[in-house]
This record gives sequence, C-alpha cells and structure tokens, in this order.
Amino acid sequence: MSDAPLWSIFVNACLINNFVLAYFLGLCPFLGVSGKLATATRMGGAVTFVMLVSSICAFGIQQLLVAIDAPYLRLISFIAVIASTVQLVEMFIKKTSPALFRALGIFLPLITTNCAILGLALFQTNKGFDFAQCLAYALGAGAGFTLALVLIAGLREKLELATVPDVVRGTALSLVLAGLLSIAFMGFAGLGG
Repeated sequence: MSDAPLWSIFVNACLINNFVLAYFLGLCPFLGVSGKLATATRMGGAVTFVMLVSSICAFGIQQLLVAIDAPYLRLISFIAVIASTVQLVEMFIKKTSPALFRALGIFLPLITTNCAILGLALFQTNKGFDFAQCLAYALGAGAGFTLALVLIAGLREKLELATVPDVVRGTALSLVLAGLLSIAFMGFAGLGG
C-alpha cells in the first residue's frame, strides 16, 4: 500500500509520468484527434471519464479477485470493464452531441483499445493504491492526457497558419512536435524526488 499524498499522486500522473508524453501510451488518439482544439478537449474529457470509471471498477475488481484468490482473471476483467464503459460513453455522446460523435469518428470506439486506460488500471493495482488514491491517480492521468491533447492540438492549429517545408508537413511534423513536448515534460521529472 502506498502512503503518498493525493496531491502528489495527481501531479505525478499528470505531469511527471504523463501517460502520453512519458510512457507513450495512448498515441493513437493523441495523433489522430489532435487536429482541432475543440475536438481534442472533448476527446480528453471522454478519456478522462473512461479512466475514472475504469479506475473505480478496477479497484473493486482487484479487491474481489484477491478475495476469491483469482488474480489471474485481472487482465480480462479490466478489458471487459473498459469496453463496457466506452460503449456507454459512445452512446451518450451519440445521443447528446451528434456533431462531436462525427468529429471523433473511429477514435471514440478506439478508446476501448487505448493502452493508456488499461495501463492506468494495471499501474494502480500494481502500486497498491487505496480507493482515494485510485481516484487521484485516474484524475491526474486523465488531466495529463487532456493536457497533452490540448497542447499538441494548439500547436497544430497554429502551424496551419505557418509556412512549413513540404518535407515535414503532416504526420512528420506532428511526430516532431510530440517529441519536443515529451522532452519538455522530462523537465518535470525532478519534481518526483
């Protein structure tokens, strides 16, 4: 069991060990949905919500599996919970905001296979977090994921107005920006103690 304070867990997941820029998890939506700031923000909100629900469920599943001495079912249980949560989010967004549903396109159902969400569930159970720490970790990871999406989307929107050489236009420039953001986030590593 970890005795780290909640604010430390949040900052650690958000900045120091950012899932996208430090662990390189969740790169598919990071590169695919970060073309527009509005879409990136909403996708970050959807991923944060799925992370929060998955974290809560993963905590409960872990407790149950330890109680019945079946920890080998952990991975398949986490995948089933994540897939169910994404389906609920997808139905909710389709009903409340059809324009956002169309803007997110294939990337919304791909949250199911987003390795950042599965990584969150596995990391928190391996670290032995209690319930409050799981919530702080999920919110920090979601905030960090959203921050990374918003930063890259803002940079990509600004670069649409710039003259960019043909050799780095498109995906190449996005990958260069992602690498530079990752290097910038390495500066937060000293905060971890």
